[in-house]
Amino acid sequence: MPSNSPLQSTMFSETFNKEVFDLAQSSGYDYLDNVRDRNVFPSEEALYNLEQFEEELQGSPSTALEVIEKLSLYGAPATVAQVGGRYFGFVNGNSVPAGMAAKQLATFWDQNSGMQVISPLCSKLEVVIQKWLRELFGLPERTVAGFVSGTSAANFCGLAAARYRLLKRQGWDINEQGLFNAPKLRVVAGKHAHSTILKGIGLMGFGKENVEWVDVDDQGRIMADQVPELDDRTILILQAGNVNSGSFDPLEELCARAREANSWVHIDGAFGLWAGAVEKLQYLTKGMEMANSWAVDGHKTLNTPYDCGIALCEDEDALVSALHMTGSYIIIGDERDGMFYTPEMSRRSRIIELWATLRYLGKNGIDEMIFGFHERAKQFANEVSQIEGFQVLNDIVFNQVMVACDTDTLTDRVVARIQDLRDCWVGGASWNGRKIIRVSVCSWATTAEDISISVHSFARALKDCKNHD
Repeated sequence: MPSNSPLQSTMFSETFNKEVFDLAQSSGYDYLDNVRDRNVFPSEEALYNLEQFEEELQGSPSTALEVIEKLSLYGAPATVAQVGGRYFGFVNGNSVPAGMAAKQLATFWDQNSGMQVISPLCSKLEVVIQKWLRELFGLPERTVAGFVSGTSAANFCGLAAARYRLLKRQGWDINEQGLFNAPKLRVVAGKHAHSTILKGIGLMGFGKENVEWVDVDDQGRIMADQVPELDDRTILILQAGNVNSGSFDPLEELCARAREANSWVHIDGAFGLWAGAVEKLQYLTKGMEMANSWAVDGHKTLNTPYDCGIALCEDEDALVSALHMTGSYIIIGDERDGMFYTPEMSRRSRIIELWATLRYLGKNGIDEMIFGFHERAKQFANEVSQIEGFQVLNDIVFNQVMVACDTDTLTDRVVARIQDLRDCWVGGASWNGRKIIRVSVCSWATTAEDISISVHSFARALKDCKNHD
């Protein structure tokens, strides 16, 4: 038997003595123990200390302990406390304990979910979760799922399937004949479509200038009476959860119209589609089962670890054909090969923590957690609106709150001051030509007290900005 190289000997030693893994785990425990009490955004000192990573790549290997120690010392303080209860800046979810632990376990397994023969476990879990998702969202039995990095990729998958199917109906095979001289397709979308939709439109070769943009109402919902006549060459893009207001397009009415016209409907439901799994919020997504494809994240509303996106499609042939994969070395499994449902072949095993999260919560836990986001958002809107100088601009239908001050200048200054205070973290945006403070409630750890502390930070920031004047 050949002897090990010096590097192999070192790595075998560090693997088997477990010290480096114990250090990583204890550092992780320390982080979780203190994350709710620390500043939400990194301190100035922590940001300055990131310069410790500005070094030349050395010639000789380091010890694994040295690597983890450096990450713990300088990396942990420079993280954003997203897994605490007062991060509202983007629709970034937390991680439920079972999902976080499953991700840690899966790291040791280091599975590739591309094919069943590469990971029978991942193949089986994808089959199981596909069924669970159909049941949770009330989708047709024929619906299949692709497990991707996020809604950017999931929207791409849905639009790719739509393009394949609509062109195929016109006698055009996009895979063989390409886009040149292909029959023209129509894309209809609301003017508040998310930027990931614009990215998908560009990647598909449709071109933003060719989109038939439809006006929206004061909550950002596409105006159904302004949607043009649909036909069998049309992709209608709808939204379940406006990224600022949280509003939902009139899905039932427009999906029914599209079905009569044989159009393809894609629903971008990055965070909002989960309302369909909540008994008291299902009215928001009524009719979504009539669509053809859907995009949704786990790492937002469901609180799986990053990253976790899901593409759903009721036309399996269209999705698989659009994302086709061939090769003489590929071994087709007897149940499911995940690579056929995603743009990637090799993928990390995010399915493991998605399974763990769903299994941990169950239907009732999902319902309780997500409805809790809605309740906390209503609390935020109610408390902040009682402070003179703040105005809530949207109807609180889900988990989003839009707040504005008397002037755009003051709103921008208050956002910056809230960020400086670091008691919570929020971002700014624009809404109908007005600057806003955008609040996204999507962490299982957010309590009623967290909301009150955050609203107090709003009040202090406003007072500080006015006093400075």
